[in-house]
Amino acid sequence: MVEALKGTWDQINDENMDELLKELGVGMAKRMVVKNLKPRLVISENGGKWTIRSESSLKTKTVEFTLGVEFDETTSDGREVKTIARVKGNALEHTMRDKDGKECVAVRYVNGQGQQQIDLKCGSVQAHRWFKRVE
Repeated sequence: MVEALKGTWDQINDENMDELLKELGVGMAKRMVVKNLKPRLVISENGGKWTIRSESSLKTKTVEFTLGVEFDETTSDGREVKTIARVKGNALEHTMRDKDGKECVAVRYVNGQGQQQIDLKCGSVQAHRWFKRVE
């Protein structure tokens, strides 16, 4: 259930993020910065409006959205995209499309270990990020 995503989460690990960022056209310098960031996510929902705040030593980024309604977003790496978020089973699925039509999908859910897992796919490249709940 997506309600389980609400709360505060600290990133503990990732896999294949460098390759995913390359696929997105992110330059080496920015990829190196991203590699060293371990953001804290704060996820909340109020009256159908979801908020995901990503906090790191570099910057804080807040995204607000209503499920099923497309919105404009500037990604953490600076790309302008159209995003739509939907519930798929017990996961929250974000589909992002840039001005060139490149599509990326991020699926976030609480896995069997109680961690928030984000499965990302862009083109043929897949990556994963894991977060632990902050008590």
